[in-house]
Amino acid sequence: MLKPERRDHYDVVVIGAGVGGLTAAALLSKAGLSVCVLEKEPHAGGYLAGFQRKHFVFDTAIHWLNQYGPEGMVTRLFDAIGKDHPVAVTQQRIRRYKGRGFDYLLTNNPDDLRDQLIAEFPQEREGIIRFFASAKKIGKSLMRFNGIFLSDEIKTTFEKLRGKLKLLQFVFPFIPYVTYRGEKGIKRGLNRFFKDPRLHHLFTSETELIGCMVPIGWAYYSDFQSPPKGGGQVIPQWLQHVTNYYGNPVFFQSMVTEIILEGRECKGVKYSHGGQHYVVKSKYVIAACDIEALYERMLPAAAVPERLKQKLKAAELYSSSVTISVALDCPAEDLGFNEELIHLADEGLPFSAYTSGDPTQTEISILAPSVRDKTLTDPGKGTLTIFMPASMDYQQNWKTTRDRHGNYVRGEDYRQLKQEIAKTIIERVEDRVAPGLRSHILFYEVATPVTHYRYTGNKEGTMMGARPGRANMQNKIAHYHTPVKNLLLGGHWAELGGGVPIATKAGANAALLVMKHENMAAFKALSAYMEGRIDLDGLAAMNCFKQYDGSWVQPLTPAEKLASSTVQ
Repeated sequence: MLKPERRDHYDVVVIGAGVGGLTAAALLSKAGLSVCVLEKEPHAGGYLAGFQRKHFVFDTAIHWLNQYGPEGMVTRLFDAIGKDHPVAVTQQRIRRYKGRGFDYLLTNNPDDLRDQLIAEFPQEREGIIRFFASAKKIGKSLMRFNGIFLSDEIKTTFEKLRGKLKLLQFVFPFIPYVTYRGEKGIKRGLNRFFKDPRLHHLFTSETELIGCMVPIGWAYYSDFQSPPKGGGQVIPQWLQHVTNYYGNPVFFQSMVTEIILEGRECKGVKYSHGGQHYVVKSKYVIAACDIEALYERMLPAAAVPERLKQKLKAAELYSSSVTISVALDCPAEDLGFNEELIHLADEGLPFSAYTSGDPTQTEISILAPSVRDKTLTDPGKGTLTIFMPASMDYQQNWKTTRDRHGNYVRGEDYRQLKQEIAKTIIERVEDRVAPGLRSHILFYEVATPVTHYRYTGNKEGTMMGARPGRANMQNKIAHYHTPVKNLLLGGHWAELGGGVPIATKAGANAALLVMKHENMAAFKALSAYMEGRIDLDGLAAMNCFKQYDGSWVQPLTPAEKLASSTVQ
């Protein structure tokens, strides 16, 4: 492997070493371009960075994965980069719906749940069957997602027309249900299938009918995966290795402060590292970072039309969260946990309570990662991740203040507030799911929207950027080409939606936009492969990407290191 070096010029500078930025960097490296990745944090990953404490490994974001099965889009894309990529694990037990008066399990055989509901609510038999059949159609459509890969900004006119047909086939099963949103909409939508309020309670915290159906649809096609062994953080670690393999650097603790312009064309960036300031020139810049940081702080005010900036400020975003990472002195199984994600919501509360941020009422989700992956802890120990949707403006920005640079200042009031909320949430889990939980906690770490903002820079601490929906689509929130020539988006603002599939898709499409001008053969080959017109052997036969030796060796987790040293 060539040793990365700091140079004055690269073909491409990538801002952000999250999954989107590193996917772009790895693909461009394979295509023979020189790439430099600049990351403000001391490690790769963005929301997938994870962290370690006292032999425990915690994921910071992943609750489940999609499109990472054997035929999934993520797997197909990673196969094109290198066959040594981390492999996700298909889940068997998927989601547990738990309230005061119900407790149901969704597995990768959803008909089991369907039949259980029919047995308990025989008067609603016909509607239950139709509901699960509709969810299955949506799941089938979601599996077509890996065939809708290329951005319209890449395609020819004919390809756009063909793509719109594919998109229509994709969205058609959703159309009858998309208008059922909010408290009244959910009730009307569910009433199309069944009217017994006890069945409605199963989806008591959902905000739209589609949200009730999609998990069941995914489950029909086994499209729920757990992170690879070692946690979600191994994905960016692998992508960084591939990028470095080609002699291209990933520089950490490197904050981009300015996009260098000549007229309206991007020519590179200025960044700071270790108190020093650097200038690096490039043909292209791919910004896999927050769009507000890019448009408001890295570019002159006149570079981006005010109308576009106002639309972005008004975009509908995914929520942030309070996330509690818990270390246990016993296996999580001993407390009744399994591999499924538990959704805990008390039926009968006002609709607004489930997203209010009140820790006594808001829906919470509980996951036991150590059940899925025994390498995350020492033998006899366990981990939990407890998640609650939250907003940045809760209690005056979490009782923080702002300094003259606009940074959040976290004082004693902030620390006390987040500990009080964590205590309340843990007590709810103990009361409703795991009696005796608190006596088995060794320690826990709490992240708030302020935490997520600090480590990712994402507006309002959002976990996944802009939500799919009519308003964001009409306002054309998602885009790759910016108003500045050769400055592209390659992170979660380039596409609507979130998660690893969207991040990898965004990074790959940004890379393709560069390849289209710099390596047409690679552009055509990768486009054909991701659109399913050639297979992996056909991609290799086109011989337009540099070879990669599959040399990644996954680092041992602390628990594995301890076990290894004990054996020796």
